[in-house]
Formats: sequence, C-alpha cells, structure tokens
Amino acid sequence: MPRKLYELQGSEDKRLSPYCWRSRMALSHKELETEFVPVQFGQMEKVSFSGQKLVPVLDDNGRIICDSWSIASYLESAYPDKPSLFGGEAGRAGARFMNGWVDRTLHPKMIRLVLCDVYNTAIEKGDQPYFRASREARFGVTLEEFYDISQARIDAFRAAFELARLSLEEAPYLAGEEPLYADYILFGTLKFIDLCSPLVLIAKDDPIYDWYGRMLCLFDGLAAGTGAAVERAT
Repeated sequence: MPRKLYELQGSEDKRLSPYCWRSRMALSHKELETEFVPVQFGQMEKVSFSGQKLVPVLDDNGRIICDSWSIASYLESAYPDKPSLFGGEAGRAGARFMNGWVDRTLHPKMIRLVLCDVYNTAIEKGDQPYFRASREARFGVTLEEFYDISQARIDAFRAAFELARLSLEEAPYLAGEEPLYADYILFGTLKFIDLCSPLVLIAKDDPIYDWYGRMLCLFDGLAAGTGAAVERAT
C-alpha cells in the first residue's frame, strides 16, 4: 500500500494549506516516497476515514495520522534511520516553540491580509460558497469586513518576523547550518501566501528573503515557483 498525504488543493492545482506544506517538506526531508492526494474544500469526505475533516492526513500503510505536528513527530519516531527532523530533543523543543509562535502570532496577522485573495483567486468557484460560509461563521463578520490590507496591518505582519531575522543573521537556516522542521513550519506560511496573494510582504533586503530562496531550492526544487509575497529578482 503506497504512503499517502492528503492535502488541500485550490485552483490550478495550488496546494493551499501552510500545514500541508509542513508535512510535504517533512516527508521529503525523511526521504520517504509519498503519493500526494489533493482534497478540495468541498471534498473533505475524502478524509472521513481519519475520523475528522481537516488536512493534512497521512496514511502510512494503514497507520493514520492527522495534524502536521503529529505527523512530524510520528515520522521522527517511526523512521529513526532516516534524516532527523529535529536533530535531537533540544531541536524538537525549539520546533515546538516555532510551531506555536507561527500558529498563534503570525497566522492571525496573516489571515487578515490574504483572506479575500484566497476566496477570489486561489480556490475553485464551486468551493467559494462553502469557504465564505465557513469563514464568516468562524470570524463573525463578512470576508470583506475581516479583510484588511492597510499599511499598519502589513507593517505589523513584517515586524512579527523579527525573531526569525535575528536567527538568520547567525546561520543560513532557523535550525542552524542545515534546515530542520522548524524551518518547514515558517516556510509553509510564506509558501501559502505566495500561492494565494499578490501582496509583497518580504523585500529583497530582508534576511527572510534569502532564506526563503534557499528553502525553495530544497529537495530538487520541490516547492519551486513563487508568487509575490517574497519579492523575487526579475
């Protein structure tokens, strides 16, 4: 039975979940051959076998694991002979901190900048009614009322990366000399923005810019191809 990762798909085969990107990169880091199964917003019955309705879901030869952090932890313990995602317990603790920081600090700032772009350009037309209804129920306002690309919002999002910038002044990757899961956590967020929004949020003189370029080249360019979020040389 082939190993499968079920991940969110938008229009034009865009893989839209930052969490799914974390798992996709982790599987590649572990050098594990995997079939990537697209799931659109209106197709969550595809993962009903997992007992819930969220992606990513990993089916590792019948072993079902949900949630990107759980998938990374599972891969680390199930395949100790493969390259480590954490580089030891200290690295795992650091990645756990990064996981919480990105989810609770960056994502709330990020979603207000890109929500309407996701709706208007990044998902299939048939998925738009579900997307609008579910997000408006979650946030308590319309998409248009929630959406905010004011300069103040953009500046706040950029400022939130300061901890990452400080790390990248000392080493090429957040984890040090080589990328580990901590890098994949933050990368997933920027890749998601690139795929769904025209906003330029990271400029060329930002240390995040060069780091993101290095991340795109990993695993023979697995994630190559970028949008506008990270300003690229022409």
